[in-house]
Amino acid sequence: MAVMSSRERLLTVIEHKVPDRVPVSTYELVGYNSKAWENNDTSYKRLMDVIREKTDCVVMWDPNSTQRLACSAYKPNIKTERTREDNAWITKSVLETPAGILTQITKRIDNVHTNWVTEHWCKTPEDVDKMLALPYEPVTYNFTDFQRVKTELGDHGIVMPSLADPMVIAAQLMEFGEFTLWAMMETAHFEKCVKILHERVMQNLKNMLSVGVADLYRICGPEYATPPYLPPAMFDRFVVPYVREMTELVHSKGGKVRVHSHGKIGKVLDMIVATGADAIDPCEAPPDGDIELADLKKRAGDKLCIFGNIQLKFLEQCNTTEIVEIVKKCMDSAKAGGGYVIMPTAAPINSPLAKKAEENYITFINTALELGKY
Repeated sequence: MAVMSSRERLLTVIEHKVPDRVPVSTYELVGYNSKAWENNDTSYKRLMDVIREKTDCVVMWDPNSTQRLACSAYKPNIKTERTREDNAWITKSVLETPAGILTQITKRIDNVHTNWVTEHWCKTPEDVDKMLALPYEPVTYNFTDFQRVKTELGDHGIVMPSLADPMVIAAQLMEFGEFTLWAMMETAHFEKCVKILHERVMQNLKNMLSVGVADLYRICGPEYATPPYLPPAMFDRFVVPYVREMTELVHSKGGKVRVHSHGKIGKVLDMIVATGADAIDPCEAPPDGDIELADLKKRAGDKLCIFGNIQLKFLEQCNTTEIVEIVKKCMDSAKAGGGYVIMPTAAPINSPLAKKAEENYITFINTALELGKY
């Protein structure tokens, strides 16, 4: 078989076909986006150079929008106060709604590229009603940055924006434990909220697709409804119909869909297939998940392109010999017949990058290239 470009290789496996070799992705470590933080951190330079040279890039990129809150495009009057606490920035936000005041507190630790929400906007279902009382306007998007990304990427991969399903938008209004109680104990109220948010999600997705269509869309959120957090019946009720509609709309415009779900997907795998999605990630093995990669391949490999399933903790903690064996097991489990992209389940968010993680990433990449040929 002739050597494919990374773009050809990725598009081939998403169609559940056999490419020249198994594509190698480093997930959130994106080689071909000059604005991504990992490409501007000197401690990541050696690894990112290897990633650009040897892997198949899935650029995680999102179109610019006017959105300010997950549940509303309305630009509310949010007052913020930022303070230092040890090695972190603490941001308190106060939101005035027509039905009352809501507050949120976030924390960002120095040299860690993520934010933690330590106090959520909503503490009760009544707070959710306050949030939904905000005036609503559909989101407007532009693709002014899209050409830059496409030019930088070339044939080295594909572009993938991320979308949130309505269930997770509702869930993230609250602390996780409070969300599960809300969904289980006040289900009618939770369903009402999800339906309202779904109408907004679909309108916003239509607006996004009207100004440009990317190659692959990652739909995030289903993991919040997997066991043991919620029973499978609630996954079927609050994830499947809504993600199916999102998927159908993306398909109608020529895009593909990848469902993102950490955790225990074994009992809901058939439901994920029922959404009509083209792919799934990150497919965690036990004990983090509940299904081995080989079993996942047998059950759904003819319907879903599988992205995964090397745990980030292995890349951070294992030795070289162990990394080689882990890559070999993945290839033995999912390589046959195509439809597989070998990929870590997450990526480092700390700076500086640990040398052990750097070496293990390079071992993973080189081993996958060697063992992934068809």
